[in-house]
Amino acid sequence: MKLRQKIIFLAIAPLILALCAIAFAVRHQAISLGQQQRVEIQTAYLASKEAELKHYVTLATRSIAHLYDSGRSDPATLEEAKAILAKLDYGNDGYFFVYDMQGNNLMHPRQPELVGHNLWDMKDVNGSLTIQHLIERAKNGGGIERYLWKKPSSHQIAPKLGYVIALPKWGWMLGTGIYLDDVDEALNKIDAQVSGNISSTMLWIAAIAILSAVAVGLSGLVLNLSEHRVADAKLKVLAQRVVRSQEEERARLSRDLHDGISQWLVSIKLQIEAGIIKLGGGARQAAAAQATFERTASQLNHVLGEVRRISQDLRPAILDDLGLAAALDHLTHEWVEHAGIPIEFSASGGTDGISDVANTVLFRIAQEALTNIARHAQASRIVMQLQGDQQAVSLTVRDDGTGFDVDQIDGNPKRGIGLRNMVERLEAVGGQLRLNSSSTGTSLLATIPCTSPTNSPYA
Repeated sequence: MKLRQKIIFLAIAPLILALCAIAFAVRHQAISLGQQQRVEIQTAYLASKEAELKHYVTLATRSIAHLYDSGRSDPATLEEAKAILAKLDYGNDGYFFVYDMQGNNLMHPRQPELVGHNLWDMKDVNGSLTIQHLIERAKNGGGIERYLWKKPSSHQIAPKLGYVIALPKWGWMLGTGIYLDDVDEALNKIDAQVSGNISSTMLWIAAIAILSAVAVGLSGLVLNLSEHRVADAKLKVLAQRVVRSQEEERARLSRDLHDGISQWLVSIKLQIEAGIIKLGGGARQAAAAQATFERTASQLNHVLGEVRRISQDLRPAILDDLGLAAALDHLTHEWVEHAGIPIEFSASGGTDGISDVANTVLFRIAQEALTNIARHAQASRIVMQLQGDQQAVSLTVRDDGTGFDVDQIDGNPKRGIGLRNMVERLEAVGGQLRLNSSSTGTSLLATIPCTSPTNSPYA
């Protein structure tokens, strides 16, 4: 690092660190005070509501005390008690409700359609068994229970603070409640105000930081700083990546030739030599030589197939002749024969909106994805989808394999070379790669935006 670069760094670094520390302290203090204020208001409000609900239930029990203490539990007495409770209300959304201990609704003045229905297994949007929890609270001596319920005035699901008690002589659960959307609204206003204040403060700090950085940058311009070295370094890194990619491709081609074609040719050579020797013998030897040459011809067919496979890997002619969809369909069929993993391929839309280079990029990504699945995923099924519209062309590859930790792969320079190659290929044509992986499988989505409208379909 040059001296003038060090000077600018030493000027900017302490300034940015100080502003960041100030911003962190201010933000932490503001959030802490806001949370404290919110908790205090919520605690005081809920305490008052709990006492209010308890008084309401006490008044309700007193209104039917003459019936309950009489010892009668005949239908007429119970209906009279329910009629008294149904008339007790406070406001549009204040009412009493009655259930038996099996979850049957016996009285509900605001939702009469519930009367006579068993709501024991009813769940709210969060999956909570509301009636079971209320009955359990009543059996344990009564008290406060918070849950979600439809608000009669708005017909919307809202949080509710309920108070329930048990009437064991009649097998009833009696309760009432207050909807808490008003307190939630007040608390949300407090949160919004605190958040606005924090954002405003952060904007001021950011503005100060930007102005300070600009001032230092202008001072740096006076020193005529140049970024040629940075650009040269980037070019060197890019050149190294190109050379590395070429060497990796050559190494793969060399392995294919050595492990496949070379071994087949050596075997064929030995069999031909053996067949020539057998031709010099009798009729039995000649028949054996014929069998040897037939086996050799069969092996030559395998060699030709291997040559075609390597040729397809280098540059599939079908990609230029019939397009990306046909090339991918051919690739999946060859892959099923080669790897034995079922692949479900589908294509819709068109690829006229992207360049030939972009088509090649998507084809290479499909090859790399299938190679990674075969090597690491232990998958039993693969789904490949190609979709194109007027905005973009996307390729999706999903498998049901073991998955992997994406963050761990990205953070390890010696692993995930294939994934980095995919990202670099897509970035070169303006695309992007999304990757999700878990223990149930991996999903890869490569998207390239269109440069012109697409009209022709794949099939």
